[in-house]
Amino acid sequence: MASTSILLLATLLALASWQVIASDPSPLQDFCVADKHSPVLVNGFACKDPMAVNADDFFKAAMLDKPRDTEKSKVGSNVTLINVMQIPGLNTLGISIARIDYAPLGENPPHTHPRATEILTVLEGTLYVGFVTSNQANRANQLFSKVLNKGDVFVFPEGLIHFQFNPNPHMPAVAIAALSSQNPGAITIANAVFGSKPMISDDVLAKAFQVEKGTIDWLQAQFWENNHY
Repeated sequence: MASTSILLLATLLALASWQVIASDPSPLQDFCVADKHSPVLVNGFACKDPMAVNADDFFKAAMLDKPRDTEKSKVGSNVTLINVMQIPGLNTLGISIARIDYAPLGENPPHTHPRATEILTVLEGTLYVGFVTSNQANRANQLFSKVLNKGDVFVFPEGLIHFQFNPNPHMPAVAIAALSSQNPGAITIANAVFGSKPMISDDVLAKAFQVEKGTIDWLQAQFWENNHY
């Protein structure tokens, strides 16, 4: 009986541990610099020969101190992401970083990161930010929002829809975001729903959004005509 109880407890603990893995797997060595030329397909990248690794594999002259152009963006923002594609040494380390520039009244529109939690720090200006919960019991689709000023920090939980908006009509804003994945991914909600290739049926979207199909057709045209900005 005692051995059965111990086995059951061990099984429950193993299942609980599996459930709480919420970011990239922990590395099993000092580093695994991405070998982007390897034909081996793994979850991430195969490791470069350690003897061929040098300091440049962990470095990028990213110039994150320099302002980015936001004028070409229809939503008034510019995201400069530094992930494993820019720094091979990030492979298996479970982290990346981004600089986000916001024009006056610009926004980083509602989106999700399917593989990462995000922590955002405002460097300049003011941002109105928030995220929406999933359809969990009692707190379904609840908005958690805050106005952030220079030096403030806000966290967006992994996978949840979130946004940032610069409410100032005269001054730009800048933020730095750290994300808990070497390749967090981003799904911009409007682009994915109205700009998918091929298009989602307007019958499906009209019912989902409870609007006329003509409205859906108009929305889809905006994203296709602008080449999925």
